[in-house]
Amino acid sequence: MRWLSAVALALMPAAVQAQSLACSVPDRIPVPRIEQPKRGEPVRDPRITGYLLAMSWSPQHCADVRNPRDARDRFQCAGENGRFGWVLHGLWPETDTSGYPQWCRSAKIVPQPVLKKHLCMTPSAQLLQHEWAKHGTCMSPHPAAYFRSAELLFRAVRFPDMKALAAKPQTAGSVRRAFAAVNKGISEPMIAVSIDRQGWLDEVRLCLGPRMRPQRCKPFQAGARDPRAVRVRPMPG
Repeated sequence: MRWLSAVALALMPAAVQAQSLACSVPDRIPVPRIEQPKRGEPVRDPRITGYLLAMSWSPQHCADVRNPRDARDRFQCAGENGRFGWVLHGLWPETDTSGYPQWCRSAKIVPQPVLKKHLCMTPSAQLLQHEWAKHGTCMSPHPAAYFRSAELLFRAVRFPDMKALAAKPQTAGSVRRAFAAVNKGISEPMIAVSIDRQGWLDEVRLCLGPRMRPQRCKPFQAGARDPRAVRVRPMPG
C-alpha cells in the first residue's frame, strides 16, 4: 500500500530510544474482547487527510486508574511485567475537522502473534484491540500492517529528559519545546499537549500529514495552549 510504504520516510532519522524500561511479554496473552461502537457513537469513513500519533505518559495513566491490577491495566501498571515511560496510545486517522474516521470495518480479534509483537509498545491487549477496531480499520484491512506502521512512527520519536521536566513546574509551551529540541525536523506547532483536569501531563501527540510526515497541528488538534501550567508526574522510585 502506498500509505504504508510512506511510513518509513515519515520522520527524520533518529536514534531508537526505548521507552519501556523493562518489558517481559508472557508466552500467553489474554484474548481481548471484541470492541464495537458504543450506543450513539457513529461509524464515520470520510477521506483521510492526516494522522495523529498519540503517546501516553505511563506514570500518569497508572496514577489515574482505579485498580492497577485490573485486567486492562495490569500489564502496564502492576509492575509484574515491566516498567514503562512513554507508550503508544494509538495512530489515528484524521480529517480537516473534528469528525475523524472511526469504526470503518467490523474488526475481528487481533491475532496473538500481533498482540505479542506490540505489547511492549502499547502495554494492554485490550487497548490494542480497541485501537485496531476504532482507528486501524479505517487505514488497513490487516491489523499487522496497521500496527507495523504505528511502530515505525513511534520508534522514530525521541523523548526529552522526563526526570528534568518533572523536577519543576512546566507549561504546555515548555513541554512542546522540550520535544522539539530532541526531534530533528519537528517544530513546536507540530506537537499537541494533552493534560488532565488537575493539570497533569497526560499525552503528547504528533500531528502528521497525509503522507505521515510531521505537519502543523490544526486548531482542533493542538490541545493545551502554551501558557497553560503543566505538572509532570515522575517515574515511580
